[in-house]
Amino acid sequence: MKRIVTIQDISCVGKCSLTVALPIISAMGIETAIIPTAVLSTHTQFKRFTFRDLSEDIPLIQEHWKEENFKFDSIYTGYLGSIKQINMLKDFFKQFKTDDNFIFIDPVMGDNGKLYTGFNQNFADEMAKLCSLGDIIVPNLTEASYMLHKEYKGKYTQEEIKDLLIELSNLGPNKVILTGISFKENELGVMSYNKKENKFFTYFREKIPVKYHGTGDIFSSTVVGALVNNNSLEEALKIAVDYVWETIYDTYLIKKEDAYGVNFENKIPFLINRINNK
Repeated sequence: MKRIVTIQDISCVGKCSLTVALPIISAMGIETAIIPTAVLSTHTQFKRFTFRDLSEDIPLIQEHWKEENFKFDSIYTGYLGSIKQINMLKDFFKQFKTDDNFIFIDPVMGDNGKLYTGFNQNFADEMAKLCSLGDIIVPNLTEASYMLHKEYKGKYTQEEIKDLLIELSNLGPNKVILTGISFKENELGVMSYNKKENKFFTYFREKIPVKYHGTGDIFSSTVVGALVNNNSLEEALKIAVDYVWETIYDTYLIKKEDAYGVNFENKIPFLINRINNK
C-alpha cells in the first residue's frame, strides 16, 4: 500500500488540517502517516481557541522513523505554526526525500489578502524558502502575494496569473498550483504551471455564493492523494476541484453559513467513485 506522511496541525473541532487530510487520503486507498505540528481546541476562525505547540516532538518522531527505515510516496505539509517548525522540516525533507517520492507543500498562512493570526512577512519569507525545496506547491493568491512581495489584488487577468505562477516556480518547485482563480464572475477554480514542460492548465466550476473554512485543506489533500494514485496533475486537479465543489454545494443546500466547515464526509462516496471512474 502506498503511504503519504502529512505534517500539519490538529484542530479538535473544525474541519481542516489533519481532521480532513487523514480521512480523505485514507478513503483514497492510501496509508496516511501524520506528524501533528500543534493541537488547537478549534480552528482559528473561532473567536477563541487554545494552542499547544508540538515542535519538540517533531525531531523525536523523525529520529524514530529513520531507525525504522520508513519510506513515503509523498511528503505533504500544511499548517506550520512557527519559523522553528519550517526549519525543522527542511531537515525532515533531507532525511526522507528520495528519487521515488515528491514533496507537496501547501503554504497555509493567509486568505482574502491577510495573513492568519500569528503570522507576519518574516514568516512568509521563510515559507518561501521552504517552498524552494518542494516539487509541487499550492498557495492561494494571498499566500503567493506575500511570498513574492506582491500587492494582493481582488481581480487578476489570465496573464497576471501566469506571471505569478512563473515567479513562484522560480522559487524552486517544478509544478505550481494557484487556487481561488476566477476570470469570470460565475466561475472559480485553479490554474497550474508545469515548469519542465512550460505548460499551463486551468479548471473551473460554477461559483457558489458562499465561503467556508477548510476547503483549501480538502483540496490539497485530494490533489496529493490523486497524484500518489498515479493520476496526472491535470486529472488530479479536476478530481480535487470537483470534490471540493460537491462538498461546498452539499453544505450550501442546507443553508449552513458559519465558519465551521463543509460536509466533506457526506461526499466521500463521490470522491471514491470519482477516483475509480476517472
